[in-house]
Amino acid sequence: MQIALSLRDQAGAERLAAAVATPGTAEHGKFLTPQQFVERFAASDETVTHVRDWLTQQGLAVTGVSANRHFIDAQAPTGVLEKAFGTQLSTFRSQVSGRVQDLVAPASPISLPRELRGAVTTVLGLDDSAKAIKPQHTAPSAPGANAVQHCARWWGEQNNAEVPQKYPAGSQSNSLCGYTGPSVRAMYGLNPGHHGAGTTVGIVGAYNSPTLVADTNRAAGHLGVPPLAADQYSAVLPDGGFTDEKECDAEGWYGEQTLDVQASHTIAPNAKIRYYAAKTCIGGLYDAFNKAVQDNAVDVISNSWGDADGERRLPAATRDQFNSMALQAGIQGQSVTVSTGDAGNNSGMVGRITAGFPASSPWVTAVGGTTVGLGQDNKPKVLTGWENTGNTLSGGQWVPQRDADGPFAGGAGGGPSALYDAPDWQAGAVPAEVAHGKRAVPDIAALADSYTGMLVGQTDSRGQFTIGPSGGTSLAAPLVAGLAVDAQQARAGTARAGLLNPALYALKGSPAIIDVTPQKAGVWTPSMHSLPGTSVPGGQGSYLVDFDTRPQNLQSAPGWDTVTGLGTPSAGFVAALAK
Repeated sequence: MQIALSLRDQAGAERLAAAVATPGTAEHGKFLTPQQFVERFAASDETVTHVRDWLTQQGLAVTGVSANRHFIDAQAPTGVLEKAFGTQLSTFRSQVSGRVQDLVAPASPISLPRELRGAVTTVLGLDDSAKAIKPQHTAPSAPGANAVQHCARWWGEQNNAEVPQKYPAGSQSNSLCGYTGPSVRAMYGLNPGHHGAGTTVGIVGAYNSPTLVADTNRAAGHLGVPPLAADQYSAVLPDGGFTDEKECDAEGWYGEQTLDVQASHTIAPNAKIRYYAAKTCIGGLYDAFNKAVQDNAVDVISNSWGDADGERRLPAATRDQFNSMALQAGIQGQSVTVSTGDAGNNSGMVGRITAGFPASSPWVTAVGGTTVGLGQDNKPKVLTGWENTGNTLSGGQWVPQRDADGPFAGGAGGGPSALYDAPDWQAGAVPAEVAHGKRAVPDIAALADSYTGMLVGQTDSRGQFTIGPSGGTSLAAPLVAGLAVDAQQARAGTARAGLLNPALYALKGSPAIIDVTPQKAGVWTPSMHSLPGTSVPGGQGSYLVDFDTRPQNLQSAPGWDTVTGLGTPSAGFVAALAK
């Protein structure tokens, strides 16, 4: 378990994180080193010693203290923990990601001595709330030869004329085979000079794919991007190896890691990549994220994971601790991108509309999703928000699917937070009738729809290498991370940016960001794509996916919207963000 320690001056840290990232302030660009952060904001040596002594007195074995003093690591038998924290650990039945599971949690709130209550924010590891944290990527569930045979290499290259044409000529296509690197780079107007040299992208995930480098280099030939150089990729692995591999679906996390690395490498092919692996999906991602922050060796930290059951699933103190770590990242000049999820407003899984976490944190850049149909010339024929509606061919007509979540077939998360107030940089940008004074997500968006996704290559558990389209906001987050380091490369001394949001909202309405609105278009597909927690028909068939037709309550719109935020980067985005 980890005992999370409070910052000494939370309000001061929040003011500084905003100031160093906001152009025009006296503190802009004056980032602190990790040691300076610790000296100014972290728990004092005296506090660490006091908490550590108390834990030892209670019979817990203290195994370490994080360098930035966010956590004290400890372990003990269950009986010792129950006595120390004045509670009982019990098993409860709860719905997680649409499935009923047995979860362990304290039967009553933990208690601490009065003298420790201001020093300790939470104890991580006493409950299983983190089991709701999932990777957020999508892909064809069973592509098979039929899907490969009928997919389109570019928008409209193939269009099944044997099914009803719901949309005018040029607005209906077969689903895409997956974009190559040059196509994805063209999507954001990148030229050979945009390569991210002198920067480092950090990626946080769980577990570690044993074939990651080989897969990335093998896929590079298919994608038309350079392979990884000898010293370009590194992985920071946890002490003591990995745990809970079966329960956490380690292979699913391998796919997430592979997607994140190949996406960021496509956008910033010369940037270094440093992967921070959590030892388990159950609480370990916060430890891995903290390691990326305290090391301060990466410029942007990309996170393609989140709480699949909404921001309220995690205990408040756990969210507060993540926010403290994100604050340190911003104060050090590190930017943090977070995917908003692939289940839209999450109502299908949770039973109510809710934003996801950590995307709703005010101290990260929440990345939503777009659907993009490029022509053979790599110019967009379709650009709209990623909110898909599924239809099945029945009796010669397209019939909206009626699964557990209705016709919804995947889409980016978005909407107002129920927990966090609106940050200053969103003032005047987010419609008041949407935000209601709260932090609203996303901030910006990038390619996410797997029906118009990016090619990703991976070796599966049987040792077979396959390459095909992948998507989800898990794709969008590392794409934006790559664009951020391309902009950093263009600055004098490859200067960092810190929290991206003040600069992004300063670009509102400029040519650097394309305003995304609904576009009447769709794709035919012989198989629906799988999304964790989202119901779609399985197996081969004949399906039509409508784009951005409000299958829930989310849809793109003129100006800021709950699917794409400010919009999506244009050809001028990197240069504008660099300034």
